[in-house]
Amino acid sequence: MLEAIRRAIAFLRQKQVLHKLGVAISITVIAIACYVLYHMLRGIDTNEVLEAIKSTEPRQIALAALFVAAGYFTLTFYDLFAVRAIGHSHVPYRINALAAFTSYSIGHNVGASVFTGGAVRYRIYSAWGLNAIDVAKICFLAGLTFWLGNAAVLGIGIAYHPEAAAAIDQLPPWLNRVAAFTIIVALVAYVVWVWTQPRVVGRGPWTVTLPGGPLTLLQICIGIIDLGFCALAMYVLVPDEPNLGFVVVAVIFVSATLLGFASHSPGGLGVFDAAMLVGLWQMDREDLLGGMLLFRMLYYISPFVVSVILLTFRELILGARIKRLRHLGAGSDAKPRHEAVYVRERGDTSA
Repeated sequence: MLEAIRRAIAFLRQKQVLHKLGVAISITVIAIACYVLYHMLRGIDTNEVLEAIKSTEPRQIALAALFVAAGYFTLTFYDLFAVRAIGHSHVPYRINALAAFTSYSIGHNVGASVFTGGAVRYRIYSAWGLNAIDVAKICFLAGLTFWLGNAAVLGIGIAYHPEAAAAIDQLPPWLNRVAAFTIIVALVAYVVWVWTQPRVVGRGPWTVTLPGGPLTLLQICIGIIDLGFCALAMYVLVPDEPNLGFVVVAVIFVSATLLGFASHSPGGLGVFDAAMLVGLWQMDREDLLGGMLLFRMLYYISPFVVSVILLTFRELILGARIKRLRHLGAGSDAKPRHEAVYVRERGDTSA
């Protein structure tokens, strides 16, 4: 059966069916979001939105910023886990943190995060001897952590409060609860599957050994903590009345985030916003928009600016070290390219 599935996937890839299907889904999601936004934003008073932003207490903004920072800190463990899982323990945590923070913040804003985030990761990890295949494996394992965390949050959240998801997908609560339990069962089955014996995906140099049972549980925990901090930041910024509770806001937030991710639009722009407006229809639209704009500033714009500054300084520092090494005669062709760059990034001129 597994071989039949592999052949089917290979056929679909050869005919580019999966690519075309992905493009069609993205266009459909964006089109629906634009339609929803057009109807929901008619009659919105811009002055009231600005007033809602101004009336937000500094304490709320500071608390939301703290949760966003905690979320990005958790993101650094995506890369730390992935790099260790493929056997490159020589890469220090500070490099994992830099790669994770910059790749995710730039990928979130530019869109097509698989490619943009992967390019940023390659630029950073190649200086430590990792090649394109290694970076692809890191992206795969980091993405696996993300999806496992999402599955856990949505499964548990919707099972507990199926009405929250019903506000977005317009399905009966009982059907949402069935879907939630299906997600939970699938997640448990995956954990048992990787726990019983080592599991491998891919072929040849692209082979990746999936983390075992205990490490998979760690992946799920990392994903849950990351999403939990992000949902807390959103929860702090949405209107206090009516108080729907954290679980409802978290389920709607994660669902909106996944829809934005599926659209591949920069920052889920339009799609995320439409889903939030539909899911939290009970709240005042102007106040909700004000909170969402503040969240975008904290979670998307600010980290993006910081990432660009960090990468710019990194390139300037590496350029200065390269010039110094050349001046000292250390940039000879006797060294492999990656090793030479690795030495340069460490600042080691003794070689």
